[in-house]
Order: sequence, then C-alpha cells, then structure tokens
Amino acid sequence: MQPPSDPLTDAPLTSADVARGTCRLLWLQGWSPLTEVTLADGHRADVMAISQKGEILIVEIKVSVADLRGDRKWHHYRDYADRFAWAVPPHLAEHLEEERFAPDSCGLLVADRHEALWVRDACASQLAPARRKAVTLMFARTGAERALKVADSGFGTYGYR
Repeated sequence: MQPPSDPLTDAPLTSADVARGTCRLLWLQGWSPLTEVTLADGHRADVMAISQKGEILIVEIKVSVADLRGDRKWHHYRDYADRFAWAVPPHLAEHLEEERFAPDSCGLLVADRHEALWVRDACASQLAPARRKAVTLMFARTGAERALKVADSGFGTYGYR
C-alpha cells in the first residue's frame, strides 16, 4: 500500500513556488526582495532585490523548458541590475549551462517552494550612478506603494496609481 499523495509536494512547481523559495534564501542572505517589479523599460522582473550595500540583483524565474527557450527579454534586465541570476526547479538547471544563457556571467539558483540554493554566483557589473539612483528609487517606491496597499484597503480609490 502506498502512502497518501501530498498535493503540495506532488504538484509541479509554479513560478510562484520558485519565487517563494528564492525570496526566502535571498532574505536570509541579507537581500530585500520584491516580486513582479516593473522596470522603466516596461519589462517585468520576476524578483528584484537590494542588498544592504545597495547592490541590485534581478532574478528571472523559469519553470519549463519551453518558457526558458522562448525567453528573449532577459538580456534587458542586465541594464537594471548589478547582478543577474536565473532561478529554476532542479530539473531545468542543466539547461542553464548552455552558452546562450551566459553561464560565465549569470548566476543560477535551484529552488522549490520552500528553499533555494546558489549553484553558481552571479558576476557583478556595476550600474552607472544615474541608473543606480533611478533603479533604487523605483525599487523603494514600489515597496512603499505595496506596503500602503496592504495597510489601506482604499489606497487605490483616491486617484493613486
């Protein structure tokens, strides 16, 4: 007789699951992460984090081979971060070794819904001062807006974004 199935552990990982595990690790390592952050060019970063030193990290999450191979926008994220990394479930990690995913400069996190592990560190490349200021302000304002929306259910009804 087999033990009963657990829907949480048996279900395929979603991007929300991978984001959860990734954000937990980043927080434990001193980063302050936000998910689903819209950048100035209109692209959306799955996870964006700021370190205690002000360093910016963007993490792109992929949970399927088709999604990974079809992604053409990830290069744009490098213009908005000091470091860039991929976060994937364990079964996709080997695909990120392909040259087109820049394994020499892009970090790699393997994650599930509970935790994540750095397989490869993301190489640093410093943002220009003006871009750093703009990205840092956008990050802070995004976090503040989200906190206000949680604290005030009517926040969006007064003409605020």
